Amino acid sequence: MSTEGEKMKRIKVSVTGAAGQIGYALLFRIAAGDMFGPKTEIELSLVELPEALPALAGVVMEIEDCAFPLLKSIKISSVLNEAFEGVDWALLVGSIPRKAGMERKELLAINGKIFIAQGKALDTSAKKTCKVLVVGNPCNTNAFIAKRVCKNIPEKNFFAMTMLDQNRAVFQLAQKAGVGVEAVKNLAIWGNHSSTQYPDFYNAMIDGAPLLTALKDEEWLKTVFIEKIQKRGAEIIAARGKSSAASAAEGIVQTVKRLTTPTVKGDFFSVAVSSDGSYDIPPGVMFSFPTRSDGNSWSIVPNVSLPLFAKEKIAVSLQELLEEKKEVDRLL
Repeated sequence: MSTEGEKMKRIKVSVTGAAGQIGYALLFRIAAGDMFGPKTEIELSLVELPEALPALAGVVMEIEDCAFPLLKSIKISSVLNEAFEGVDWALLVGSIPRKAGMERKELLAINGKIFIAQGKALDTSAKKTCKVLVVGNPCNTNAFIAKRVCKNIPEKNFFAMTMLDQNRAVFQLAQKAGVGVEAVKNLAIWGNHSSTQYPDFYNAMIDGAPLLTALKDEEWLKTVFIEKIQKRGAEIIAARGKSSAASAAEGIVQTVKRLTTPTVKGDFFSVAVSSDGSYDIPPGVMFSFPTRSDGNSWSIVPNVSLPLFAKEKIAVSLQELLEEKKEVDRLL
């Protein structure tokens, strides 16, 4: 907690889909201080569909029963303008999941309407300094939709989560190299949070040395490793019958912490941001880059060396996002 005489900060956080699996795994961690630290008081504003409000009320009871010292208020609503009123952070977790036989463009059409409504409500009700992290899939393009219809919040304040993918990649590399996960640094996810994403092993480090000097199996990295990360979400669904929840919540917590804490010198992390044209990614596309933060603002890491293999993988992910953007243009 804060030292004597030190003023506590207070942040209002809204979470959509709050009664869902990810919401359930996430809310207790926000209230406990895992996301914003022990010197920040929290006001929670939780959003659900009307039919899910009774379940959300039960979650709220559990949160109350934890008696978190940092949690100063908690409200629930199915009305977006109410839920987003004066928020500092909006965590857009809820979305319609892709069902068997559903084409990606169908999913975009359904979720597009949801994120158009959320973007407009943020535009009307949230603080102009609000930060928006989109988790509901397809998260890059859902973030693009919300960003495009929200005129009062700067586009640099919109993010989509790829930290879950980074965490997955770090564990796989650490396991392969026989080291702890803390030894793996500078593993960036490029592109879309989808099966086209590119986990960049070429620029990763193990114990301060280039990964390829410690893990000399480039063929495994180019094939088994990349495919493992790209398909991990589907693998989890096949194993447990449900999508990632606790690991997604960890990715959300880590994304917000990385964006609100100065990045250690020489390090970077993964998050999808509105491209500024870096690495020939068209401006405005929500694309995951290696990113740094000073605790208030972020920047894309410049001059990262990308061999032809990496550029080809990134181009595939960009093409997918541009195709999704065409579908969005039909909605807006």
